[in-house]
Amino acid sequence: MNRDYLPKDKRLLPSEGEEQARLFSWCKMQSWQHPELELLFHIPNGGSRNKAEAGRFKAEGVKAGVPDLMLPVARGGYHGLFIEMKRLDGGRVRPEQKAWMDKLKEQGYQAVVCRGWEGASEALLRYLAAGEKSGPSQSLRDSSPRRGESQEAGEIGRLIAAPTKETEETA
Repeated sequence: MNRDYLPKDKRLLPSEGEEQARLFSWCKMQSWQHPELELLFHIPNGGSRNKAEAGRFKAEGVKAGVPDLMLPVARGGYHGLFIEMKRLDGGRVRPEQKAWMDKLKEQGYQAVVCRGWEGASEALLRYLAAGEKSGPSQSLRDSSPRRGESQEAGEIGRLIAAPTKETEETA
C-alpha cells in the first residue's frame, strides 16, 4: 500500500485495515482456545465509494458510524461486543460513531474503540473472560483527552484493555 501522502512518521504505522486483518489472523490462531472468535465479523460500512455506489449502499441499509466489528456472543450481561478499530496513532471517534456506540450500549451491547490489533485482541479476551452469567465486565476509565483531542472528545471516556493506549471505550 502506497502511503506517500501521509506524514513520514505515519507511514511506518499499519493502516486500520491492516490492523484489522492482523486481528482476524490472530483470531484464527486463537479459535482452538476460544471457538467463539470464529463468530467475529467485519461490518463493511467504510471505504471510498462513488456517488452511485454510495446511494445504492445507503438504500440497502448502510449507515454511517456503525462500528467495524461485531462478536455476537453474550458475555458478562451483554448481548455481544462491537469494536470500532483505529490505528495505533491517529484516527478519531467521529460524532456519528459515538452516537452509534451509545445506542448500542443502551440496547445491552458492549461497544469499545480499539487501537491496533493487539488492543482489539485484549478487548476480545477480556470480554470472553467476563463469563456468561455475571454482570457487565470490568472497565477502567481514563477521561483525559489524547494528544490532539479536545477536552470534549476526552470526556467520551475510554476502556483501557491493556497497559497501553491500544483500546478505548466511549462512555
